[in-house]
This record gives sequence, structure tokens and C-alpha cells, in this order.
Amino acid sequence: MDFILAGFIEAFQLLLGGDGETWSAVTATIKASTGSMAVSLVLGVPLGFVLGYFDFPAKRQTRLVVDTALALPTVFIGLMVYAFISNRGPLGGMGLLFTISGIAIGQTFLALPVVIALSATAVESMDRHLKMLLISLGASRRELLFSSLWEVRYGVLAAGLTAYGRVMTEVGISMMVGGNIKWHTRTITTAIALETGKGMFSTGIALGVVLLVIAFGVNVCLSFLRSK
Repeated sequence: MDFILAGFIEAFQLLLGGDGETWSAVTATIKASTGSMAVSLVLGVPLGFVLGYFDFPAKRQTRLVVDTALALPTVFIGLMVYAFISNRGPLGGMGLLFTISGIAIGQTFLALPVVIALSATAVESMDRHLKMLLISLGASRRELLFSSLWEVRYGVLAAGLTAYGRVMTEVGISMMVGGNIKWHTRTITTAIALETGKGMFSTGIALGVVLLVIAFGVNVCLSFLRSK
């Protein structure tokens, strides 16, 4: 037990002392996750609204595909993205492999199904009389869209926070697409795996504490939104 206690003490010394390597992994994680979530929300919320609000041919099949994508392993997503952006892939000339942007692309494919599925569920649970009320009041299509989204805003926010939590804790995409390059693409989760394997227990704990704080913040926000 002594080495665990010593590891926590050293971990807090690293965090409070502003250790460059530790905070570099935190910065890379925040950059990649923020970029992927921005794209996922911009695309996922409108698509989730369409999926949950309208009836169209093959809607059930589309929902099945989206729900299936929720369970995709991160290593499989990383493999597919790697195949496309590697030098032998169709997007190899863009220089995305082993970059923060490449990680963000992979994480977008991880977060997008979560945002779409949970946004669609929130829209489906909306009071159906609202649509008729808005139409009777002369609302345009744009007003109908934004009014409906405002009605389910807590469900949409919960979808975004859930997706963010999954993105922050993934390992496979960051490892395969980012390459776990020190000072460049090494994220919190890949750094924890590497440093623990090297016996650098204190560094792993320090990064784990940061990840735990972020995850706790996400769960607190989710609990607050669910209470609403």
C-alpha cells in the first residue's frame, strides 16, 4: 500500500508543479475532444431531430444502424480511420495521420452516433401536441425547428455530455490514429497506459486524477439535467 500512497503524493506534486509532460497530454486531450464534439453537435443534433421528428421510408432501418453504431469498438473506428488517412489511403495526402486533427476525426465517428441517437430519443419523447400548436400559431419551419429543440434542450445537452464523456475516455482511436507521440498526440488515456506499463505509477495517477475530475464534472452536469 505504501507505493500507492507515494504514487498519489507524487501525482499531486506533478499536477500542482505544472509538469510539462503531464499537462501536454491534458492539452492534447482537450483539443481533440473539443474539436470532435463541435463537429458531432453541429451534425448530430439536426440529424437526430430529423430522425426523431419525421416519419420517412426506412426510418426503422436507419435507427437500427445508428443504434448499432453506438456499440462500435474504438479500435475498429481507429482502424477504419487509419486506413483512410494513412499514406496508402484515399486521404493520405492530407497529412492527418498522427495529428490532433486525425484523432478528432476518429472521435467524431465515435461521438456522432451517440448525439444522433440520444437527440432522436429526446425529440420522440416531446409532446406531440406542440407541433400542432406551433403550426396553428403560424410558425415557420425554422421557428418550428428551434422551438422544438428548445423544448427538448435538456435531452440534447445530455446527449452532448454523454458523447463527451465517451470521447474523453477512449483509448483505441487515440493510440492508433494519433500514434501516442510525446508532446504532440499523447492524450490522457494513452499516457496512462504507457506510463503505467513503464512503471511510472505517479504520472499515471496524476493523469487519472485529471480524467476522474473531468468525468465527475460530466456526471454532475448529467445529473443536474436529468433532475430538470
